[in-house]
Amino acid sequence: MLVSDLTFVASVNPIRYLGARPVLVDSDEETWMMSPALLAEALEDRVRRGRRPAALIVVHLCGQSADLDPILEACRRHEVPVLEDAAEALGTLYKGRPAGSFGEVAAFSFNGNKIITASGGGMLASARRDWVEKARFWSTQARDPGLAYHHTELGHNYRMSNVLAAIGRGQLEVLAERVAQRRAVAFRYRDAFADLPGVALMPQAPYGLHTNWLSCFAIDPEEFGATRDDVLHALAAREIEARPLWKPMHLQPLYRDCERYGGAVSEALFEQGLCLPSSSSLAPGDQAEVIEVVRGVARGRRAHAPAPELPVAAAASP
Repeated sequence: MLVSDLTFVASVNPIRYLGARPVLVDSDEETWMMSPALLAEALEDRVRRGRRPAALIVVHLCGQSADLDPILEACRRHEVPVLEDAAEALGTLYKGRPAGSFGEVAAFSFNGNKIITASGGGMLASARRDWVEKARFWSTQARDPGLAYHHTELGHNYRMSNVLAAIGRGQLEVLAERVAQRRAVAFRYRDAFADLPGVALMPQAPYGLHTNWLSCFAIDPEEFGATRDDVLHALAAREIEARPLWKPMHLQPLYRDCERYGGAVSEALFEQGLCLPSSSSLAPGDQAEVIEVVRGVARGRRAHAPAPELPVAAAASP
C-alpha cells in the first residue's frame, strides 16, 4: 500500500496490522502534502513491474488537504482505491468540499489535541453504506444478530462510548468557530514574524481552506541565524511546549527498510519544521510570550554573530 512518508506513525501502522507492506511517497515542497507528481511516478513504476498497490492512504496534514484532483485521477487510471487519513483535517476544505469526502473511506480523530475533541476516539466516513455497516459490525466484536452471542467473523472493540460520541457531536456545532480561532492564531504568528528572514508559515495551498490546526513554520537556519532546535530549546527554557514537524517514516527504525519514492523533501521539512502552541483558547498574552521568545532567538544570534568582512576592494579604499 502506498502512503505518505511525512505523517504520524498511526497512518502507517494499520498497513502492518493487516500484513501488508507500506511503500512511502514523499511530499511536495509547495504544500508539504503528498506529491501528486511523485505519486503518479510511483504508480506507473509499480504497475509496470506487476506490483499494483492494494490502495493509497493519502494524509491531510496539520489542517491542510493534499491536492486531491491529480491524486485521485492517477489512482483511477490504475484502479487503486484511495483512503483518506483526515485525522488532522476536520473542517479542512478542498475546492469547497470537505476533506475526507473524496476517497472510498476516510478516518477522522477526536483525540484530545484535535480541533474538535471527545478526549479520544474518532470517526469513519464513507459513501459506501455497506462498508459503514460492516465497520459497525466489526467494531462490536462482530457479534451476529440474535439473542445468542454467536460469532462467525473476527471482530474488535473499536467503538467509542456513547458519552464520548455525544461530546464529539456536540462540539461539531462549533467547528466553524474553532477553525476561525486556529487560523487567527497562525496568522498572528505570521504577522509577528513578517520582518524576520528565514521563518515562514506553512504554505496555505490555493486550492482549499487550511484550518491551521497546528501553527507550523519552517526555520531556515542560514537566513534566520539559528536552527529550529535553538528555538525549541529557548521555548522549553520558558516552559513553553513546542515540537518538531513529524519525523518521516523512512527515518523511523520501524519503517526505514520500506520502499520509498523520494524522501528529501520530508527530511528537510522535519529538520526545519516547528509546531508552535496552537490551541483555540490560546490567550493573547501567552501567544505574545511565544512570539517574544522566537524573536529573541533570532535577535540574540545576530547580536553574537561576527561582523561580516569587508570586500577586499572596499577595505583597500581610503
